[in-house]
Amino acid sequence: MWLVLALLSAVFAALTSILAKIGIDGVNSNLATAIRTVVVVVMAWGMVFLTNAQGGITDISKRSWLFLILSGLATGASWLCYYKALQIGSASKVVPVDKLSVVITLVLAFVFLHEQFTAKSLIGCVLIGIGTLLMVL
Repeated sequence: MWLVLALLSAVFAALTSILAKIGIDGVNSNLATAIRTVVVVVMAWGMVFLTNAQGGITDISKRSWLFLILSGLATGASWLCYYKALQIGSASKVVPVDKLSVVITLVLAFVFLHEQFTAKSLIGCVLIGIGTLLMVL
């Protein structure tokens, strides 16, 4: 099931890039990011209430609150940079560079989460890096 959801995530991320590139034409990138964020917030809270998960908010630990807030700040910074990059660059070049986050995530997961970094992971990271360079140059 995780693979299906991950593939759907990739499809929606691709749609996000194309729809954003079209929608950001003539719009300040910060304003566009704010509009997108409001839509995401409404959608996320809608899912919370639809699945009746709102009661769990009081069970969240201080540590989890801290890291969820930091994750939100990182997401906001990412979106602001991404929208500005999309506004001034072509989607076919911005998106591959943005997807270097896969490589960065694998390295950070190894360093901070002590996840296994295998030969397969290393080869994948190198191939993603080479692929990104080929698409951007």
